[in-house]
Parts: sequence; C-alpha cells; structure tokens
Amino acid sequence: MGVEIVTFGCRLNSYESEVMKDLAAQAGLTDTVIVNTCAVTAEAERQARQTIRRLRRNNPDAKIIVTGCAAQVKPEQFAAMPEVDRILGNEEKLQAASYGLDDDARVRVNDIMSVRETAAHMIAGFEDRARAFVQVQQGCDHRCTFCIIPFGRGNSRSVPIGRVVEQVRELVRNGYNEVVLTGVDITSYGPDLPGRPTLGQMIRRLLANVPELPRLRLSSLDPVEIDDDLFRLIAEEPRLLPHLHISLQAGDDMVLKRMKRRHLRSDAIAFVEKVKDLRPDMVFGADLIAGFPTETDDMFKNTLRSVEECDLTYLHVFPYSERPGTPAARMPQVPVEVRKERAARLRAAGEARQAAFLASRIGTEAAVLMEKPGMGRTEHFAPVLLDTDVAPGTILRARITGAGADQLTGQTVDIRTAA
Repeated sequence: MGVEIVTFGCRLNSYESEVMKDLAAQAGLTDTVIVNTCAVTAEAERQARQTIRRLRRNNPDAKIIVTGCAAQVKPEQFAAMPEVDRILGNEEKLQAASYGLDDDARVRVNDIMSVRETAAHMIAGFEDRARAFVQVQQGCDHRCTFCIIPFGRGNSRSVPIGRVVEQVRELVRNGYNEVVLTGVDITSYGPDLPGRPTLGQMIRRLLANVPELPRLRLSSLDPVEIDDDLFRLIAEEPRLLPHLHISLQAGDDMVLKRMKRRHLRSDAIAFVEKVKDLRPDMVFGADLIAGFPTETDDMFKNTLRSVEECDLTYLHVFPYSERPGTPAARMPQVPVEVRKERAARLRAAGEARQAAFLASRIGTEAAVLMEKPGMGRTEHFAPVLLDTDVAPGTILRARITGAGADQLTGQTVDIRTAA
C-alpha cells in the first residue's frame, strides 16, 4: 500500500488532496491513509470519524493522518481517537515538512487566522478526473451566522495571477480540456494583491494568456460581488461555460439578514436576470439551507418560490445543521423534522426544474466532456450517456436524443481528441 487519500467536502478539498498526494509521495511515505475532512455540517464530521474507525479496522498497520477543516476547528476531537497517528491543520497539510513524520508532534495545527498568504501548488494532473481544479483563493472575510468555515480556512487571500496562469497552462499541456477555478469565496479575489485585481480581471488575463484552454468553469459565486469584467466575460467569452453556481442559501429577506448574508432576494433575482440578458443559455445552480433558525412557514415559502424566480436548475439543499460557536446556534431552532421536511420539498422542486431543463435539450447538440466510458457532461453541466467509449477528458460533439429525470442520452456526432 502506498498513500491513499479519502476526501470529504468541497472542490477545494479535492484540489488540496492532490497536493497532499504529491507531498506525501515526495516524502517517501508508504502504507499511509490521509483523511481530508469537512466541517460544513455536524454530519460531515460524524462521517469522517466513522470513516477513520473503518480505515483502522481495515488497515491495522497503516499510518492514519487526519487533516482538513474539521481537524483545524476541532483538533482535540481527533487527537482523542486512538486510530489517528497525526493531525494536520489546513495550513500544515500543504507543507512538505509535515510529511516527514520524523518528530514527536502528533498534532500540528496553527492559528489559521494568522496566515496572510496562499501558496500556489503546481499539480501536473488529477488522477481519475476528466477536469482539473485550480485554487485561486483561500479563506473568507465574511462571517455568516451559520458558518464555521472561516475558522477552518482563515481570512481571504488570493493566488497571484501569474501563478494561476502558470498552473492552468501546465494542466492544458498535460491534456486537460476543462479547468475549474475554485476557492472558499472566489468572488472576493484580489484586494490583497498588488493592483487589487478583481476576479473578472484575473479570468480575462488567464484566458488571454492560455488561448489553448477550451473550457473554463467557476465554483460558487456570491451574487452581489460580481465585477463588471466578469459580466463582460459572461457575455462575450464562449470558453467560460454557461453554468454558474450561486451561493444563495435562502430566498427570504429576513432569513438572509439573520444569516448575515450580503444580498437580498431582489439582488439574487436581478443577478440572474442580468446574466440571462447577457447570455440567454446560462443555467444556474444554488446552495439552499432549509429550516434556518426562526424560519417560519411563510419565510420558507419565499425560499421555495425563489427556485423558480431565480431560474434554478441544479440545487444543493442542506437541512440546517447547528455548528457550536456560531451565532445561529444560539437562535431559536426549527424542529429537526421540520427542517428535513422543508429540505425534501426544496429537493423535489429542484428535481422538477432539472427534469424540465433536461427535456428541453432533446434535439439540440452539445459539446460533451467525457468523464468515464459512456458518460460525460455538457457545457451546462448536464450528465449525458453516449454511445461511445473514449478516454476521459475527450470532448465530443453529440446530439441529445432523450432525457430522463436526472440525465440525458445522446449520439456522437464528432470527436475532438484531448489536446
């Protein structure tokens, strides 16, 4: 056994797992499992602990290293587990020295709020992935009342544009046709860098400097932090794919205020309308929390209506989960069963919207990035089954012939081999 990485949570964790895999290999580690945890919900932490116990049962002689947001926020919780050999914080996990395992420091977790810069780690490729993720930003300066992630990731800091360009160029050289720009709060990109570039300015320079990159996606966006350069790219740049994911969280103004979000319901609707005017084929996803503290039936109905009013196609729905130490955990709580019921209603609304969108694609053509044999995703991130078997990362031109509740079917028209 070499080094195995078990990843929970977000795209940024997926990126960082690849960095850790390289660092561990360079350190010569063998017979090691690294668990990259998530702290976004209590359930994510529970799953991590359960996984660690299972890994120890299945690998009694392996070294188990635990890192990620849950380890950063609650290192003592994992230090109390006899199955764990070492705990690394979110800063330490990206440092080569952390993988020497030649000292007695079992817990290496610093004050993440003291970190002021984010290093750009070069990755040659992503194992078993058709697309590559590139970190452009880390941390968050906002303090939403439900969220503990800033205490796991620290304050916002940005990767210099030149380093982003360098990494994307290397990934394209290694055959990747699609790159996803990721971070904790990517719309806050740039104010800590010389010249204070915006996210849109960085993307414009990236695409100009890497003209050979066919497809670019963005991770979650804050609807009130989109700069004019990014709006222009949405309108004019076909390589920026027509699928945006919004950090929405709720569709009721009182709930949004109590969440300490920076947008109101009208802001989210106006953002979608502006983007659709610029790019009519754009589709939207969103994160939504069901049963936030103090949420009444009428407040929930406003969020439910926002699924249609914001023209949402893909939903990530979470029943509210208390995070000790956050302001929301001290607010009057909605009963757990009510949270689950509301989450189910939101998911049903999302499934209906997705099914309608997929049905609307029948008879059209799409550029499909293959993820595995016979399966890929369109420009709009819709999954599609195809009548072909080509290498992951290949872009196909396909005609959409059918649609189910959660995926399309199609026939290959043309193949563009990976660069």
